[in-house]
Parts: sequence; structure tokens; C-alpha cells
Amino acid sequence: MGRLNGRALDALRNVAITTGVNPHAEGSCIVKFGMTEVLCTASVQEKLPQWMRASGKSNKELGGWVTAEYGMLPRATGERKDREATRGKQEGRTIEIQRLVGRAIRAVCDLKPLEGKTIWLDCDVLVADGGTRTAAITGSYVALALALAGLEKAGKLRGKVLREQVAAISCGVGTEGVMLDMDYVEDSSTLADGNFVMSSGGHWVEVQVSGEQRPVTAAEVGEMQRLAEKGIQELFQLQREVIEASLV
Repeated sequence: MGRLNGRALDALRNVAITTGVNPHAEGSCIVKFGMTEVLCTASVQEKLPQWMRASGKSNKELGGWVTAEYGMLPRATGERKDREATRGKQEGRTIEIQRLVGRAIRAVCDLKPLEGKTIWLDCDVLVADGGTRTAAITGSYVALALALAGLEKAGKLRGKVLREQVAAISCGVGTEGVMLDMDYVEDSSTLADGNFVMSSGGHWVEVQVSGEQRPVTAAEVGEMQRLAEKGIQELFQLQREVIEASLV
């Protein structure tokens, strides 16, 4: 059974990751899932957040920190949206997503070797057509890996920070069945949807499933997880390829 756009139920959109797109950032990429495009940059700062410094412990004791910010450009969507800075506050959705990105990335990190460093992962949505949060996680891992490789090469790390890979994908339940990696049209009419974050060790980092028009069955959740794992394994392979090519 297929979908209105011709994709199989278990097929990703065309996914591409282009690295080195920001000459100033220690790590950067643009990740594309179909029409969705997200710019991900990793910036290294030689200081810790105030809440960590307030403990009075040394940098060696504290380790470091990795955090994320997320935002959408005004014309990332079909109609222009005011910048959140213009409105004077972030939307709840923005805060939720940037916290999700930070949690997802930190889940596969050992922060001790950073010793006094903070790495900011900035995720800016250039074009939104569904799956921006999962694209942000997938791209942020690549940007972070490149930034860490630069620190390692410069002798500024005392150990390995990344323990494994992490990537994310969305799934949904439509009239055609359970489907992988929804675009905006599919997502806006879905019966239920979910976002799945997985580590390359095969463990779930985060699972978010919501019934939109009706409750979700256990069988549907199981099928969403199966498709998500299939799609994420493909994303892991792409992450490895683009990182290896960037470090040659």
C-alpha cells in the first residue's frame, strides 16, 4: 500500500546532509528531509553555564555541557510568522523542541572530557515541511561530531565525548496505515503521530506518541517503532558517511 506522494509506507523522504556550511562554527551542516531544511551549527565556548559555575567545583570535576537552541525563520512556513524576539518571548513549542534536542544529544555524551567547555547546538529551520525536530536532532549530532573532531585534533579534549550516534524520525497513523517520516500534509491529517529518538546501540532515547483524532493501539505503536528503527538505521549510515567524508 502506498501514500499520496508515491512513497512506500516504510520509506524515508530524500535525505541529504551537507557539512561545512558555516565557516565560523566549529561544526555545521544543513540537513534536508524532503522539503524540510534545518541549519545546525555547533559552537564551542570556553566557559560553563552560571548554574554549573555556582557549585564552586573545578572544571575537571564539573566536566562540560552541551545544550541546544531551536528556532524557525519567519518564512519557513506557508505564511510569515513574526520572529519570537519581536514578540518578546519564545513559544512553548520552541522551548519543548530545544529541550528535546539537548536531551537527545546529551544522552550519548560523556561530558567529563569537555572540562569547562560548553557546546551550543543552534538549530535554525530554513524550510518547514514536517519533521523539523527530528531533522534538528539528526543534524545536531553531525555538527557536534565535527566540532569534537576539531577539538581532538587540537589536543583540547582529554577523552572521548560521543559514546554512540543518535538520530530521530517521525511516524504516523494515516488512512493508508502506519507510515514513516511524514511531510506536513500527512502530519496535518494524521490519526496519530510519534517522534522517535534512538541511539546506535539500539536503545530508545525518547519516544513521543500522541493520538490526534483517536487513541493509538498497541499494534500501531509497535509498528511505528519498527518503522522508526528501520529509518533511523538508514540515518545512522548517512551520518557516518558524511562525517567520514568531512574529516578526510
